[in-house]
Amino acid sequence: MKRIGIISDTHSFWDDRYLEYFEPCDEIWHAGDICSMELAERLASFRRLRAVCGNCDGGDLRLMYPELLRFKCEEVDVLMKHIGGYPGKYDSSIVRIMQSNPPQLFISGHSHILKIKYDNMLNLLHINPGAAGLQGWQKERTLVRLAIEGNKFTDCEVISLGGR
Repeated sequence: MKRIGIISDTHSFWDDRYLEYFEPCDEIWHAGDICSMELAERLASFRRLRAVCGNCDGGDLRLMYPELLRFKCEEVDVLMKHIGGYPGKYDSSIVRIMQSNPPQLFISGHSHILKIKYDNMLNLLHINPGAAGLQGWQKERTLVRLAIEGNKFTDCEVISLGGR
């Protein structure tokens, strides 16, 4: 079993509670708009970090992290992209992949809107952890934790970091 901490849209904002809430996790997945090498390095020094670059990431972050990341976690095929949309309204940049070879778990960010939704048409779980940073229009800052055991998802929880 792997315990995963999912975060997005930090926009350079560091909160010590990231480490507190990700303490029980084996890996941290960042769905883009990290906006700070220091923040990425702090997360990566704490736990294994898998990340994609977002539309606000530049320079070294774009060199370090791809726009699209596909990998296996346990027996689950995972796809992560910052601008990805959500079930029923996937972003045009990802539609072809989603229709021809959908993952079992799709992680995206960008909207700053927390969304955990099952896509019955493509038989996949979609997670957007919302935004953990201060920049943006979200009223509440959020993270998500999830356990993956074999090909099953368990213990999915939303963590509120409070308002902006």
